[in-house]
Amino acid sequence: MEHKQELGHKEPKIYERQHMETDPTHHELSSLPPQNSVVALVDAAKINPATEDEQEVSFFHDFVAGGVAGSASVVVGHPMDTLKVRMQTAKGKPSIASLAIGSKYGGPASLFRGVAAPLSAACAVNAIIFSSYGWSSRLYEEYSPRNDPNLKAFTCGSFAGLIQALIICPMEHVKCRLQIQETAAAATASNPLRTTLRTILTSGGSSTNISALYRGWWITCWREIPAFGAYFSLYDIFKDRIQTSLEQRDRESEQLRIKTQAALTATIPTATTAGNEQQQQQQQQNKEHPWFASAIAGGLTGALTWAIVYPFDVIKTQIQTAPINTPQHERTIAAVTAKIVKENGWRHLFRGLSVTCLRAFPVNGIIFPVYEYTLLLVCEWES
Repeated sequence: MEHKQELGHKEPKIYERQHMETDPTHHELSSLPPQNSVVALVDAAKINPATEDEQEVSFFHDFVAGGVAGSASVVVGHPMDTLKVRMQTAKGKPSIASLAIGSKYGGPASLFRGVAAPLSAACAVNAIIFSSYGWSSRLYEEYSPRNDPNLKAFTCGSFAGLIQALIICPMEHVKCRLQIQETAAAATASNPLRTTLRTILTSGGSSTNISALYRGWWITCWREIPAFGAYFSLYDIFKDRIQTSLEQRDRESEQLRIKTQAALTATIPTATTAGNEQQQQQQQQNKEHPWFASAIAGGLTGALTWAIVYPFDVIKTQIQTAPINTPQHERTIAAVTAKIVKENGWRHLFRGLSVTCLRAFPVNGIIFPVYEYTLLLVCEWES
């Protein structure tokens, strides 16, 4: 849920960055629907017909921009993700400080333990999500009789969530085991990542037990599919309302400025220069609104969708971090949920939610504008 272009019909086109900065209509680029992490550009292409300065947004652009944005979100959010996993698996009620910087896990530097797995896959994950969302969008528009943008966003987002689950389930299995390693265990392994992978793959007496990497598959689907559907559709709603509110405030401010300038000009002729400077400042603020709205909408959407599916994440973590030789009947969704409730109560299903929402806001807030900005730079460089 980590923050786009809508690949519904043909690939949208975007203008060169210089042209965008001089044409206010192009600042609507960042107010359109998300695709895993960022905003759609197709409506801008519909509003502004093709010209010589336009450039097709290709899979290459998606891959590079999505990879950069995904990597940025991983670096920003991984420490709090590690803290979340430790809160979900810790016994008793340890303090947040002891889980984050305590000597048991190896101090503050241990918060980045396991970052290699999600960081290395960031480019591939985002590229696959973009293409899966685009493919499902085209299929939806071709066969669906209903032209409901919110339903389309939810449906195609849910499909993207399914594809996301295929990729991140094994990655998170490895990551979670690394994140809860205590100092002594980590010190005995020369290469913790390789040791963890070997432990998982050799479980069950097999030398290559690939299915073991997908432990927690069904609960991962329960988390990702509805979360991505809600994420895609809610982002549009938040983004439109935030930008509409900012534009309304600007209109009111501009009306007040015009009235004030007219009154001052009647009495002090030199007030025109000051009014022009204020107008230039207002135009600069208008250019920044889409980026601001994109970041805030992404952050709010990420935090809200995590709050909706968080209990599934707690169950998934417990399943994936259970001892590797745990019998299958003891790590089913029903069995793990019952165990959590029996030992810790229902409130444990929301343990770490505050940290997760705090993490989700900057992670999803940064991935939207980073993607858009990187996309502009890549297209400018290629042209």
